Amino acid sequence: MSDDADADEVRTWLVERSYDSRDLVTLVYATPDGERAVTRELSSTMLDRTAVTAARDVDPDDLAPVQTSEQERYRKEAERVRENNDPDDEI
Repeated sequence: MSDDADADEVRTWLVERSYDSRDLVTLVYATPDGERAVTRELSSTMLDRTAVTAARDVDPDDLAPVQTSEQERYRKEAERVRENNDPDDEI
């Protein structure tokens, strides 16, 4: 990726990790203001081979609006994760 592409990316922070009965893990990374997020679903097998880091830089087009009722919770969790971890820390 070029430096120009990196400049266009948005830093997001891990705010939620959930598991379901289909053996999928859902990771939600949100912007620091909690207003936009990106969701990743991984099988538990894939999770064993993929580092889950405190932050991810994502293309702004990949971000979706967060429901108003969740924005404050995501904002607080993004702040907590950001204060306690470097972006590349595995958590």
